[in-house]
Amino acid sequence: MEFELSEEQQQIKMSVREFAESEIAPHVMEWDESQHFPVELQPKMAELGFLGVLFPEEYGGADMGYVEYATIIEELSRVDGSVGISVAAHNSLCSNHIFKYGTASQKQKYLKPLASGEHLGAWGLTEPSAGSDASGTKSTAVRTDGGWIVNGSKNFITHAIHGDTCVAMAVTDRAQRSKGISAFIFEKGMPGFSPSKKENKLGLRASETASVVFEDCLVPDENLLGEEGQGFVNAMEILDGGRISIAALAVGIAQGAFESAVRYSKERQQFGKPISEFQAIQFKLATMATQIDAARLLMYRAAWMKDNGKKTTKESSMAKLFASEISVQVCEEAIQIHGGYGYTKDYPAEKYWRDSKLCTIGEGTSEIQRIIIAREVLRQV
Repeated sequence: MEFELSEEQQQIKMSVREFAESEIAPHVMEWDESQHFPVELQPKMAELGFLGVLFPEEYGGADMGYVEYATIIEELSRVDGSVGISVAAHNSLCSNHIFKYGTASQKQKYLKPLASGEHLGAWGLTEPSAGSDASGTKSTAVRTDGGWIVNGSKNFITHAIHGDTCVAMAVTDRAQRSKGISAFIFEKGMPGFSPSKKENKLGLRASETASVVFEDCLVPDENLLGEEGQGFVNAMEILDGGRISIAALAVGIAQGAFESAVRYSKERQQFGKPISEFQAIQFKLATMATQIDAARLLMYRAAWMKDNGKKTTKESSMAKLFASEISVQVCEEAIQIHGGYGYTKDYPAEKYWRDSKLCTIGEGTSEIQRIIIAREVLRQV
């Protein structure tokens, strides 16, 4: 049983850290304040393989595993969770859905430009009235000559505006409930398919989040992704991997907040000495460090299992649940250690805290994770 990254994985970790600190760190607060989506990073991240981490070289990918992938997301998120979640949504959701369930021609047409980083991917499951109950999808796809007419909308979609390719779910047979939902591939500029309202978010503000709308959008038969009626089932399987990346996002955000708190505690003088010498602060830092390590181990266990072809439904949910909730706790303690300065934008603690909260909501709330874990536990015992 190994508890350390290999030399090659360590090199990947360090290269991502160097990239994040040189290319992202100088702009973090500027991008956050203006809600600027940093499209200028796309060619740089493509060159480094960040936009095709999980996919074979034949499709333009970097051909790495989930352990490397989780490491990349963590290191990006340690500096800016907005970049981390964008890379995660592109890889885990849109691109991976096409990789897992697409035809050979769909992979050639859509996965290649996604994995090479030429195109950006979006993925649509959530709707205004279908959040945790994703099976309650209202968007419809009705058969017509040569394809499907899609009507409806999706919200909280990463890359809804700048995305070139979008995988989205729609009901093809209402009577079959969750087994009557199918997945389709949409292209930017397709008539009847357009972005809508951009969200003004609490955190992760440099990650683009908006709605997409389908208005009599004609989707050709060849853009049906996977089998008809299996879209929801396949989406749930895609989320098993996606939740590992959200765990990595949460761990990275927590690590960044922790490091900022450690630095501040060594610099801040009270009663004639650094506050890091007070046991109250030391206990906080000890708890934070332990929580982050525990979350990281859960994350790597799920990633290792994924790389070894094992089912990770329970383990992915455990990693996502624990990492996201301790991320919020760690970031809140980082603010407390900073005192009044932690409540200002002069220090990074408040941004880490704002960014951390989404981890308990996106790709299945903490409550949904507990339902999944309980269901899996009850099956096993």
